[in-house]
Amino acid sequence: MALETLKNKYMKNVLSYLFICMLPVFISCNSNQNKKIEPEIYSEYIETGNEISNRAQGVLLSNVSSAMQKSGPEYAIEFCNLEASSLIDSLSEANNCIISRVSAKNRNPGNALKNNREKQLWNSYAAKLEKGNSSDTLIQEGKTLVYYKPIKTAMPACLKCHGTPGEDIQPATHETIRELYPNDKATGYNLNEFRGLWKIEFESN
Repeated sequence: MALETLKNKYMKNVLSYLFICMLPVFISCNSNQNKKIEPEIYSEYIETGNEISNRAQGVLLSNVSSAMQKSGPEYAIEFCNLEASSLIDSLSEANNCIISRVSAKNRNPGNALKNNREKQLWNSYAAKLEKGNSSDTLIQEGKTLVYYKPIKTAMPACLKCHGTPGEDIQPATHETIRELYPNDKATGYNLNEFRGLWKIEFESN
């Protein structure tokens, strides 16, 4: 019994020592995840994120509209498939950030929601937008500040590629979508519906 008691005391001492050694790591990780963004920083990056997302939206809409006018919706879908990513990459490089789009009903597989946090954010936006409420969001993830902004089907032309197949989307257009995006989820929308989020990642100081 005495030997067993000594063993138990020894193990408790070892565990206590390990806990004390690891405590700074736990505190560091926890404080990093819950670090509060200062109001001035929040306002600055909300404004910058809004400017960059508006610029990105304008560039994409301009190019897609030109492709649509040139050869119709099928050509516009092919253009998006081949060129949209490179346009976004160029804008990311020019603005020293990482620009992307995410959605629960994504067309491009690379635009799916990345983690549970984005799924929760998506559900929150969907609930708020149903009530007519909408605002940009800035989140701290480690040393990265991540800006999110909702995307809607803002123009009737959007429905030619994202509306209801057989009604808004012509059969030839729908066939092109299925060929280029076999797992497409980005149809069935009405005008002015919530369909995605701009996501802009900034490295914070």
